[in-house]
Amino acid sequence: MNKKIKKMPKVELHLHLDGSVKTSTANELLNKDVTSKMKVDKDVTDLNNYLEKFAIPVSLMQTKENLIKISKELAEDLKKENVIYAEIRFAPLKHIEQGLTQEEVIDSVLEGLHKVDIKTNLILCAMRGDSNENNKIVVDLTKKYLNKGVCALDLAGAEALFKTKEYKELFEYAKSLSVPFTIHAGEADGIESIEDAMSFGTKRLGHGVRIEESKETLQKIIDNNITLEVCPTSNINTKVFPSYNEHNIKRLYDLGVKVTINTDNRTVSNITITEEYIRLKDTFHFTIKDFHHMNLNAINAAFITEKEKTSLRNIINNF
Repeated sequence: MNKKIKKMPKVELHLHLDGSVKTSTANELLNKDVTSKMKVDKDVTDLNNYLEKFAIPVSLMQTKENLIKISKELAEDLKKENVIYAEIRFAPLKHIEQGLTQEEVIDSVLEGLHKVDIKTNLILCAMRGDSNENNKIVVDLTKKYLNKGVCALDLAGAEALFKTKEYKELFEYAKSLSVPFTIHAGEADGIESIEDAMSFGTKRLGHGVRIEESKETLQKIIDNNITLEVCPTSNINTKVFPSYNEHNIKRLYDLGVKVTINTDNRTVSNITITEEYIRLKDTFHFTIKDFHHMNLNAINAAFITEKEKTSLRNIINNF
């Protein structure tokens, strides 16, 4: 079955560019071995600790050449795993430290992705803890590039330190510009973050796995067809669940929650999408049919046109 998993067409909705920089590339660019500083170890205690692993990749992603190279390599790796569509996210304002404009940053990432024959879109991340002014710039950039390689806005960062409710005005602004969005919620913070994200009108949640803390909110998720971008290995890394066996993806799936499978950060979590599927198969006995169903969930929730969705569904259904 593992060979079939590798061959099957896959869709990934929750994938951070800076968390997926190849260690071999970082080592080459820095001329030293920084592998251990880019991957989680057993000492990671929570999300904030996990986020420290992004320092080196972000420091490298400050030139056009590096942004093009890193994006191209990620697209190549996804294509090798038979990913047929991916939404890749990053925070453009984190990559202007050496003089690039925000547009140059986005253009460079798109140039790298477009060097590979794989369908991708970018999600631009506003950051918790950043100024309202800066986050509004990200909304404006999302609007500017919408349907030109960018498909949506996200809110990422230290969820427990900067509460979701503080970003109500930001998402009202996004809605006023007809900018689609997803929101990280229900990972480092609990039900309140999920409720707040839902009140803003999101149809997707980055993680959202703490939904079981409220039966009422769980039912709302089901009734409103809200899709969860679930990243099992990452959730173990950040101590949302004590072990893979105790992850709730199977329970949520069995209840009818629209779950999707994602890696979050290929390098930081030391995981590929194929390995994630195999772990889920080994741990929870998910079948190819289950994975097929979760990929259809991902297509249905993707920030693309109905015509594009139909094309992707045909590929999935013909496997």
